Amino acid sequence: MPELPEVEVVRAGLEPAVTGASVASVTVFDERSLRRHSGPSEDFIDRLIGRTFTAAVRRGKFLWLPLEPVRGDVTHILEAQDNGTAAAERSGVSAQQNVQSPEFPKEAVVVHLGMSGQVLLRTVDAPDDRLTRIRIELASPAHGALMMNFADQRIFGSMAIDELVPTADGQAAGLGSAQALVPRSVAHIARDPLDPAFDQRRFFAALAQRNTSIKRALLDQNLISGIGNIYADESLWAARIHYNQPTNTLSLAKAQLLLTEVRTVLAKALSEGGTSFDAQYVNVNGASGYFSHSLNAYGQQGKSCPRCGRPIARERFMNRGSHFCPHCQRLRISAALS
Repeated sequence: MPELPEVEVVRAGLEPAVTGASVASVTVFDERSLRRHSGPSEDFIDRLIGRTFTAAVRRGKFLWLPLEPVRGDVTHILEAQDNGTAAAERSGVSAQQNVQSPEFPKEAVVVHLGMSGQVLLRTVDAPDDRLTRIRIELASPAHGALMMNFADQRIFGSMAIDELVPTADGQAAGLGSAQALVPRSVAHIARDPLDPAFDQRRFFAALAQRNTSIKRALLDQNLISGIGNIYADESLWAARIHYNQPTNTLSLAKAQLLLTEVRTVLAKALSEGGTSFDAQYVNVNGASGYFSHSLNAYGQQGKSCPRCGRPIARERFMNRGSHFCPHCQRLRISAALS
């Protein structure tokens, strides 16, 4: 699954094209790519056409495109008051909600890239990519008419319209918007280490209290988001920490070093366009990232460790692999984190 750098590259590519762009048409070629949407394809289409995207926002590996609210019809509100709740129920909100505010609940299109999802920007005369599942035609104030295509080979990804709810800490939900609103389906996801609102003291305290391995903790999106197998292995290698080191045995200094290395690795990967091993991850223009040339541990089994020269090893971990240097990253028991 694409990790934080890959999703951020996509978000940054989308931002100038979709911000302020209105939806002219929507075509759903494969309804499986709407599996997380609460209604049928007709509902997805009807609720998008004519709407305007206000931003492109990311938290961890999660990406969403906020929509301008639909303003309620005053006549419709009065009819709902006079005739009970039937008219309001057809709109999906109560009459009381409409009386209190002339806007429907704020919404966003949540984009799950899954294992192979791609969001591609195309000119309106460009042929659809072979694996296009959803096509959204946009009228952009900056770029004119263009297509935003969702392509997905393995069809694990999806698009869905979701309600925006207030963030638990009152801070901006993620990179790309100052709004303290997050999709309901993303609200449980922790902040990522590049987020200005990331609470590192809370993160260190959580590590000290958990009885698990450090790599499991790094992959826990409810604790810290955006990190997957690739960047966990790279960060642990950089910090010289064994992937199976118990979290509650890390000293505070070691935990601080690890977080520093996580941020360094993510920032470097981001500057290099992310990690592409095949054509399944590309940016919005179809270009691959090149951080794969900078990997020190992930996928390097059998090769010499860039630090000590001994072979990098790979061991099975959580139905996948952990790549590490057995000499540089020894399993240690040290003072408990405090």
